[in-house]
Amino acid sequence: MGDTGTNWSAFEAAAPGLAAVVRERFGMYVHHALATLRTDGSPRLSGIEADFRGGELWLGMMANSLKARDVRRDPRFSLLANPGEGTGMGGGDVRVSGRAVEITDAERIAWYVGETGAPEPLHLFRTELTEVVRTRVEGEEIVFQVWTPGHGTRVLWRGNDDSPPREDGAEGSAGGAEGV
Repeated sequence: MGDTGTNWSAFEAAAPGLAAVVRERFGMYVHHALATLRTDGSPRLSGIEADFRGGELWLGMMANSLKARDVRRDPRFSLLANPGEGTGMGGGDVRVSGRAVEITDAERIAWYVGETGAPEPLHLFRTELTEVVRTRVEGEEIVFQVWTPGHGTRVLWRGNDDSPPREDGAEGSAGGAEGV
């Protein structure tokens, strides 16, 4: 499957500015959109609450929910922060993608439930990030900040024409342009 990803605290250390924007964006609303893969490979979109706690980005899901079954079978996911009301998008949208790692340790689950008040029974997942993307509009261009483990943050600018995006390498080393 390629890159194994990294946890939230490692991402935060590697790209503190982008991490702060992402965390702020997720903190603006409680509910977000989670994309998982159904058994037939088609996408499923579900509402979810995301939680930053103890250096991790956590996903708690109702026991035996369809989204929990999806990530237990295929851990790949994308999580889009709620874009908010209207079309302002509060400084752009943010998305994190990666793999959900199920936590089955009873003590760790009890810690999480005690910290958050989450209802039980539940499936608890910590995330391993493989890509973080912030998309915003500046003037006549769309700006993509794309972070991947081991490649740093790239900034790509794309206009309304057929020209290829141009890259600003000031925020990190070059890497793949997946997600752009």
